[in-house]
Amino acid sequence: MPKGLFSNSIEPACRHCIYGHLSNSEKKILCVRRGVVEPEFRCKKYQYDPLKRVPMRTPPLPEFEKDDFDL
Repeated sequence: MPKGLFSNSIEPACRHCIYGHLSNSEKKILCVRRGVVEPEFRCKKYQYDPLKRVPMRTPPLPEFEKDDFDL
């Protein structure tokens, strides 16, 4: 995986690979190279596809009241 692409904390897994496709049951990955594998599996042909990664949701913003802005 090239450095500097999104984050270095992304672990290689078939769910992010260009050769893997999510199955209908959404519990297995259909790999062009290896067949049916677990989403966390990784082989030597692994290539990262940034479009398959689902980013974490941003935390909700806190709710403010009018009294919070009074001096």
